[in-house]
Amino acid sequence: MAVCHYLEALAWQRDVVKLHAIFGGKNPHPNFVVGGVPCAIDLESDSALNAKKFSQVLSIIHQMQEFVEQVYIPDTLAIASFYKDWFKQGEGVGNFLTYGDFPSNGTDAASFLIPAGVILNRNLNDIQPIDLNAPDQIQEFATRAWYDYSKGKNAGLHPYDGETTLNYTGPEPPYQFLDVEKEYSWLKSPRWRGHAVEVGPLARVLMLYAKGHEQTKELVDMTLNKLELPVTALYSTLGRTAARTLETKIIADAMTGWYNQLIANVKSGDTKTFNETLWEPKTWARQAKGVGYMEAPRGGLAHWIVIENEKIANYQAVVPSTWNAGPRDPQNRVGPYEAALQGHHLHDAKQPLEILRTIHSFDPCIACAVHICDTEGQQLFDIKVS
Repeated sequence: MAVCHYLEALAWQRDVVKLHAIFGGKNPHPNFVVGGVPCAIDLESDSALNAKKFSQVLSIIHQMQEFVEQVYIPDTLAIASFYKDWFKQGEGVGNFLTYGDFPSNGTDAASFLIPAGVILNRNLNDIQPIDLNAPDQIQEFATRAWYDYSKGKNAGLHPYDGETTLNYTGPEPPYQFLDVEKEYSWLKSPRWRGHAVEVGPLARVLMLYAKGHEQTKELVDMTLNKLELPVTALYSTLGRTAARTLETKIIADAMTGWYNQLIANVKSGDTKTFNETLWEPKTWARQAKGVGYMEAPRGGLAHWIVIENEKIANYQAVVPSTWNAGPRDPQNRVGPYEAALQGHHLHDAKQPLEILRTIHSFDPCIACAVHICDTEGQQLFDIKVS
């Protein structure tokens, strides 16, 4: 049954991502432009968002909800009941971070479906506020990474001051075997106030649960009751997987409300999809810095930019898999991946399925997390704006 449903999920996923195409994008990247989105709304046009396309959107949302309720959640509960020992292993660092997302009232953080904040040491009763601009909060270290910093490899740099300077040349990775006392990663080590934190579905579900979100509490408590598990079971390999399942239900249900809001706006005559003023480069500041952030599927994603004399002076991205997969820092503190693997017992070292099971629960994307640069330190290309 599970294998059959897995194959059905592939087809379901293909249909769901049609939403991106309808709104002018391509999975996995939504189609943003400066000031908004490029998809026009015109109920009388075949080349814009019209009544037919809106109807298709609603049909896809219903299809999403049906599959999650009738297949995804029941299968997760059924399979988890046979592997309850995996609710006792695979915990990461015990710290969780969310940037917050899905606003219902502009940029008002209080209206976000996913709240922003940091949970430290499993303490769901004390949510720490997060400031993406504060220099003493988010910092990246390169102690165990193949990069150099002008202030030294043990320096912690806020992304506004971030540097990406490769410190090795050669076609092959510069190691013969893994030595965690030396450099061993293409990833930097992001930290929040010095703490390694986990991002992703588990972080979001925990944040919703801690904030008293009614549906989340109902879903989490239902899951734990059916499996006869305590709340601490969430901090595990299978807890991470279960959180991804429950989050899908939460977001799929929320989409009905977002769709209804969109239709109500269109009916009232509000069909604007971007701010024309922001589209004009002449309106942009000569000196500026800022950060764009969202809760991507794998966790908190943010891009920081510094502009000087109307040109990009620095651009740094810290992606979810950097938070989760980053190596050790100057204090030799491990990141979520390494922490989650500690204590694992391998049935067969030549086929380390236990390691794969835990790492896969994070849904890694290392290609996203690695900084790109030429091995010879040469300039790769120019981007000119006329």
